Amino acid sequence: MSTSTTPPSDLIERAYDACASLARDHYENFPVASMLVPKHMRRAVAAVYAFARRADDFADEPGYSDAERLRLLDDWHQRLLRAEAGSTPSESMNDLIFVAVADAMRVHQLPVSLFADLLSAFRQDVTVKRYQTWNDVLDYCTRSANPVGRLVLRIAGHRNDELDRASDALCTALQLTNFWQDFARDWANGRLYVPIADRDACGARETDLDRAAAAVQASPAVATIVPMPAAWKIVLRDMAQRTRRLFAEGRPVCDGVRGRLKYELRLTWLGGTRILDRLERADFDVFANRPTLTARDIVPLVWRTAAWTGA
Repeated sequence: MSTSTTPPSDLIERAYDACASLARDHYENFPVASMLVPKHMRRAVAAVYAFARRADDFADEPGYSDAERLRLLDDWHQRLLRAEAGSTPSESMNDLIFVAVADAMRVHQLPVSLFADLLSAFRQDVTVKRYQTWNDVLDYCTRSANPVGRLVLRIAGHRNDELDRASDALCTALQLTNFWQDFARDWANGRLYVPIADRDACGARETDLDRAAAAVQASPAVATIVPMPAAWKIVLRDMAQRTRRLFAEGRPVCDGVRGRLKYELRLTWLGGTRILDRLERADFDVFANRPTLTARDIVPLVWRTAAWTGA
């Protein structure tokens, strides 16, 4: 394997194209490197997304043992360090991601520590299945979500502590929203992000979740007979309220950035809060209902983005 501080330009172009393709092919609650993102940012944002998407797959996709997941994530970390050092890999899909990541780090002066923080969170997903307190969950979010926002701000040329704090709040809110949206999926994988302390305070029992999940799996009609346990709805309603407060704290970043990026962030903010709205309307019956954003949401979300007052 040869080393070079700057790979050939055609290889860099292929690498960014591969990352953009990966971003387009995966569903998310918010746009990834969309047309609202300034053109000079899209390639680097797609590279960050591709790096995180593949690592997340190692931690979550079926077919791997925990030992294999950790080995793949260790390999991803080593690739990251080689990319930072300027090593030029071959042209497999994984290698192309790191060609793009290395170029993005070089062009935009992105700290490798933010990428490493993401990997530490993915490793934690493999080894930690329960969280004792709300602060424990927030600590996880500081590494699983917040680095992405800070990387986007650096790519946009922002290095501002106030914006970083608002971005952290928004990214944490988005991560938490995804937890409540994917509650049933995470439960099926043995994971629970509702803190044990809050679970116990409401008298919510994990055995009740097994019954609710089994009822939905058997038949949607049966789910009306064995609904989401009331205690769990109370817990999730509290989680959603805390998440909304974080969205409020994160809103200033949507107005603090320059140019078209503010519209991308506004759309992201609105998309996340819309998912929370749907969870609330479904009364947090998360086994029977998994709210998503669809094509029908585009027009109202775009309209609300355009009508945003910043208040």
